[in-house]
Amino acid sequence: MRSINPPPLNAAPGESVSAMIAASAARYPDHTALICDDERISWADFDRRVNRVANALIAAGLKPQEKVAILASNSSEYVQVFIGIVRAGGCAVPLSTMAAAAALQKMMVDSGSRLLFLSESMRPLAAPFIDNLDGLVEGGLIALDFQAPGWTSFQDWIAAAPDSQPDVDIGLGHDFNIIYSSGTTGVPKGILHSNGVRTHLIRSFENFGFSHDSITVLSTPLYSNTTIVALLPTLGLGGTVVVMRKFDIVGFLGLVERERATHTMLVPVQYQRIMAHPDFDKFDLSSMQVKLSTSAPLRAALKRDILDRFPGRMIEIYGLTEGGGGATLDCSAFPDKLASVGQPGLGTEMMIVDEQGNPVPPGVTGEIVARSPSMMSGYFKRDDLTEDILWRDKDGTVYFRSGDVGSFDEDGFLFLSDRKKDMIISGGLNIYATDLEIALGAHDDVDDVAVIAVPSEQWGETPLALAVRRNGADISADDLLAWVNGRLGKSQRISAIEFRDELPRSSIGKILKRELRQPYWENMG
Repeated sequence: MRSINPPPLNAAPGESVSAMIAASAARYPDHTALICDDERISWADFDRRVNRVANALIAAGLKPQEKVAILASNSSEYVQVFIGIVRAGGCAVPLSTMAAAAALQKMMVDSGSRLLFLSESMRPLAAPFIDNLDGLVEGGLIALDFQAPGWTSFQDWIAAAPDSQPDVDIGLGHDFNIIYSSGTTGVPKGILHSNGVRTHLIRSFENFGFSHDSITVLSTPLYSNTTIVALLPTLGLGGTVVVMRKFDIVGFLGLVERERATHTMLVPVQYQRIMAHPDFDKFDLSSMQVKLSTSAPLRAALKRDILDRFPGRMIEIYGLTEGGGGATLDCSAFPDKLASVGQPGLGTEMMIVDEQGNPVPPGVTGEIVARSPSMMSGYFKRDDLTEDILWRDKDGTVYFRSGDVGSFDEDGFLFLSDRKKDMIISGGLNIYATDLEIALGAHDDVDDVAVIAVPSEQWGETPLALAVRRNGADISADDLLAWVNGRLGKSQRISAIEFRDELPRSSIGKILKRELRQPYWENMG
């Protein structure tokens, strides 16, 4: 693995995630650790269940740092298995339920996973490759919630396993998880995090008020880093995790009210839908202390609405699954900076570089590079891809390239412009789709919008806006185009607007621009 040499971790030797969770169970045995539907699991019981998973894995032959895959919908069992894997000294491989079967097979082979935990809902997705997996231990197919030939039911699998903590040495440098990109071509990139990085995460999130008293509602998929970065601090500090099997607005609001939730992690599209729901103001949300948002930019107007109507601090987190450093914006503390994503977090060194790799001053746009203790170990078994993400300063210090374009203002707040790959180059000029989306999103009749590059004989490529009208709005595409172009610079003007009923999104709310672009470019050769 290529040497990255990140800054020192905020973690004591031996302070693994597993050890922190075990300490929480010893300290708060009768406190609730996990809630899912009507199931409520105490810390003492949760720890015993995790131990059974870990001991069953060890009995199956799992060696330290070997990989174990999970392909499942959200459940109590998912959390138990995830933590059980790392307690056994293994490395969890949570697979995306949004990936295609061919990509999932590549992830299984690439990771060398020794077991696969599967839920009933994912059986059709796994069916095309399940008989073509090599390298699994004998009996390595575990069914979380179904019975089928060739599969061992989860409850049968753990039945004989002791509930005592296994004697496993887990070092901060040991592999903790691999999170795969959802690419559709080639072998998806496996982002490898160490135990130390995840322990550092827990300690860092104490700054967001995570503690033994936290009650965190999680509604995004458990395979996503978005979810994991809120799950681990809650468990590591002895709080209570409330897992939603699937997000729905009224269900989420009802959980916050009923459980007196203090924390949550949501993505922008969820905030957008929650705040727009006609019954939002009917729920008692006064227990909420901190709301987190990540995975995509949260628009300034939406931040203002959240500040006005949704109790508790609103904190936006900008960063990469790869780590390398991020920025955070405490919206309540900096209401005049809502168009930004905040300032670099503690321990993060961040700068903007031009296309030649030279640092640029505040106010100048370029690629964001950063380093911090949270840097991934690398792309699993892919030193070539790891090298591609690295940027080195004049002293040879390693930073990660974000692939994002932005700038700092004079106060040190970071403003995002775009993803480099989403930037539109029209007539030789760089156009940032985000700028155009913000402009269109300001219209009262626009509910959602994405701007993409489409082919142009005159300019090479040109901006096309794909918009979703608010319910009841009847504005025409021509009128909306005239309105927005009247507010944009001449070089930024949108060529056309097409209305859609909805925009395709990933399971964590990111607009799938690749899908939107494909029909316009597929016949271009």
